[in-house]
Amino acid sequence: MSLPKIKVLIVDDSATVRQTLVEVLASDPGIEVIATAADPFIAVQRMKVQAPDVIILDIEMPRMDGLTFLDRIMSQHPIPVVICSTLVGAGTASAMAALDRGAIEIICKPTLGTRQFLEDARVTLTQTIRAAARVPRERLRARDPHLGAPKLTADAIIAKGSGRAMLQTTERVVSVGASTGGTDALVTFLAALPVDAPGVLVVQHMPEQFTRQFAARLDGLCRIHVKEAETGDSVLRGQALIAPGGHHMLLQRSGARYFVQVKDGPLVARHRPSVDVLFRSTARYAGRNGIGVIMTGMGDDGARGMLEMKTAGAHTIAQDEATSVVFGMPHEAIKLGGVAEIMPLDAIARGVMRAAA
Repeated sequence: MSLPKIKVLIVDDSATVRQTLVEVLASDPGIEVIATAADPFIAVQRMKVQAPDVIILDIEMPRMDGLTFLDRIMSQHPIPVVICSTLVGAGTASAMAALDRGAIEIICKPTLGTRQFLEDARVTLTQTIRAAARVPRERLRARDPHLGAPKLTADAIIAKGSGRAMLQTTERVVSVGASTGGTDALVTFLAALPVDAPGVLVVQHMPEQFTRQFAARLDGLCRIHVKEAETGDSVLRGQALIAPGGHHMLLQRSGARYFVQVKDGPLVARHRPSVDVLFRSTARYAGRNGIGVIMTGMGDDGARGMLEMKTAGAHTIAQDEATSVVFGMPHEAIKLGGVAEIMPLDAIARGVMRAAA
């Protein structure tokens, strides 16, 4: 017996985008586009006829903008929403606001060549919709996209080998990985850290142009300083560095000084930045001085790297299923045996500080 298809509603004022998305999604036998709408008012009428499982939503539209519509969806009848946005000017800020309001994921839509982009992003689109459809409705109020083959491991960026970590230092390094649902999970975690917390490195699966804005937003909400990482940035107490979208971030060491390297490279575990890359470099250069945290997210990025961290002597923590929007990444790390502790989101900051003591 075949499973029911995922019903999708497309809301975008561009007829070309609507048509292209219909054609792209038709290639997946498990997805059905039940309706399209040029604006939210038309979308409401379509939803009265048949409720979708997932909505693909533009932000800039006539009569009602996408953010206002998203607010209404989440306050009345929460449905997983994937934002398909053009990243120009204020668009990036609007997309970040959409994540704040409960959007599950962001798909970057260029100003030119949109049709070709959407066709090329076929696998990303279908997998994102499948992940969104699995998010429980009760978690939407609380508020993995690059899936091209082949699926590479961290070997593509940093060779596996014996560690070069100092046996013991007075400084700890906290390396964190997250994906779907991670934007809000990271707010909860980082805002709970004290000003003297160990230096934190974060890989959040997020497109280019988003991470700088995301880091700035976190910096305004947290007691610690948060910034988008640049090559050569030192890992400092009371500071978190966010991996730039579209680039891998690696921990490095010079004497007793920890710093980061930001570099290009292929997708690893189908992501760039990749959690596996960060975790492997932490295992190598921090060893038992490292603390690993894996949070909500789809897929298995970070699972192998977390096992490497644990093997190198680091303390490792996974977010529990009850507080994860998607339990994929923590679950895979637990299955591999790379997790020492499993805890709810609101306890992770305390767990990190306890491990760092």
